[in-house]
Amino acid sequence: MRADLHTHSTASDGTTAPADLPAAAAATGLDLFALTDHDGYGGIAAAHLAARDSGVLLLPGAELACKSPAGVRLHLLAYGCDPLDPWLAEHVEAVRDDRIPRAQRIVAAMQADGLAITWDEVVDTAGPNASIGRPHLAAVLVANGAAADIPDAFNRFLADDAPYYSGHLTLESTQAVAAVRAAGGVPVLAHARAKRGPQLSEDEISGMADAGLAGLEVDHPDHDEVDRSALRALAERLGLLTTGSSDFHGGHKEGLPLGANTTDPVQLEALLSQITGAPILGAGAEANAADQYRDRRVPGVGA
Repeated sequence: MRADLHTHSTASDGTTAPADLPAAAAATGLDLFALTDHDGYGGIAAAHLAARDSGVLLLPGAELACKSPAGVRLHLLAYGCDPLDPWLAEHVEAVRDDRIPRAQRIVAAMQADGLAITWDEVVDTAGPNASIGRPHLAAVLVANGAAADIPDAFNRFLADDAPYYSGHLTLESTQAVAAVRAAGGVPVLAHARAKRGPQLSEDEISGMADAGLAGLEVDHPDHDEVDRSALRALAERLGLLTTGSSDFHGGHKEGLPLGANTTDPVQLEALLSQITGAPILGAGAEANAADQYRDRRVPGVGA
C-alpha cells in the first residue's frame, strides 16, 4: 500500500481544495493519504466525500504547532484523533485563533516599511475558514511584485530568522503528545531535521517519546540522506515508528508532488493499529462518517 502521511489543502496553507485531493492522490498511485492541515480538521468532510468516489483511503489528521520546553518550535502530526475530544479541541482552537493577530502584526510591520501588502489581500488569498499562515502572506508579496517567488518571500521576509517573523501561540510538546494519545490518536514528530530554525535535541525527542510519541517523519523533502539515516537510527534507539510523506502544499511548494515520499507498509500498519479515536475514511465508510468534522473550525487536532 502506497501512503503519503502529510498533505495540506486550502483549509490551511495549501492550494488544492480538499475535494480535489483524493483524485490527485489516486492519479499519483497512492492508496491512502492523510490530510494534515494546520490546527484544524476543516477540510476532512469534503475530502471524505471525494475519497469515497476516488478509491483512495483518507486518514484524518492535522499538524499541531508546538514548542519544546527549551523553546524550540516544532510540528506534531496527529493522526486519527477523536475530533470531539474537549481538551484538544479547546487548546488547538486557541492556537488557530492566535494565527490571525500574528499575521496582522506581520502585515502591519511590512506596511510600515512600505511593502505592498494589505490584510484584505491576505484574507482573500487564504479563503474562507482557512488557517492563515505565512504562505498566504508570501503569496500576496509575490502577486504584488515584492518577491520573486514563495521561497524568495520566505528567505527575505518571513522565515524564522527574517526581519518580519513573528511567533504565535503554540502547545507544549510533551503535553500535546499526551493529549493526542488521550484522544485516541497517534502523534508523529514532523520534519525534525528541517533547516527552518533551531532543531530539537535528541534528549528533547526522547522526552517526547517518554510522553507517548509514536514516530518520526523520516522520509521528508527537507531531509537529505544524512538526516534520514540519523533519524532512522534515533527511531530504532527509542523504539519509534518511521514515516514518509510529501508535505504537499500544491503551488505553495513547487516541485513537491503528492507521493514524493511514502511510508513503508509495515510501519503504516503499525501506526494504524494504534488509532482508536477516528476511523480511516474511504469507499467503505458510511456516508455520514465524516459528519463530526463538518463545519467545525478546530475539531481535534492539527501549525
